[in-house]
Amino acid sequence: MCEYCGCRQIEPLAQLMDEHMRLLEIAGDLRRALLEQQAARALELRRELEALLAVHTGVEEAGVFTALRQQGDYVEQVDELEGEHVTLDAAAAGLDLDSPGAVESLDRLVADLTDHIDKENLGIFPVAVVTLGATGWDIVGRAHSAQRGAGTVA
Repeated sequence: MCEYCGCRQIEPLAQLMDEHMRLLEIAGDLRRALLEQQAARALELRRELEALLAVHTGVEEAGVFTALRQQGDYVEQVDELEGEHVTLDAAAAGLDLDSPGAVESLDRLVADLTDHIDKENLGIFPVAVVTLGATGWDIVGRAHSAQRGAGTVA
């Protein structure tokens, strides 16, 4: 993970980046549970992955993405990332843990998620650091406060 742009010094972006790492950790734990045929653990982890991913993408969209869109900046990239959110959320929700191809499906999801995370951590987040003004950061702050205040993200 890079540190050149200062993203980690901005609390809402640091939280999102930490959640990116947590999503990948959960996916790794899920893969191990599938390989070790721990069905109950795998189900618990899939639910955790699905829940965190849904909340996380919602916060990104209500915060950074909305702020950039309202400024008229990088709208095409934001639209693309939001489309990927829909695909990732559906893939996580649709993981059939009883399928013989469950590990392969999870591996595809992780590859797509990793690619998506790179686009955010190395692309749209640094863009936000240098382009968002006070109004944009207010939008980001409100989105993060609303979700954190609701207790929906650990």
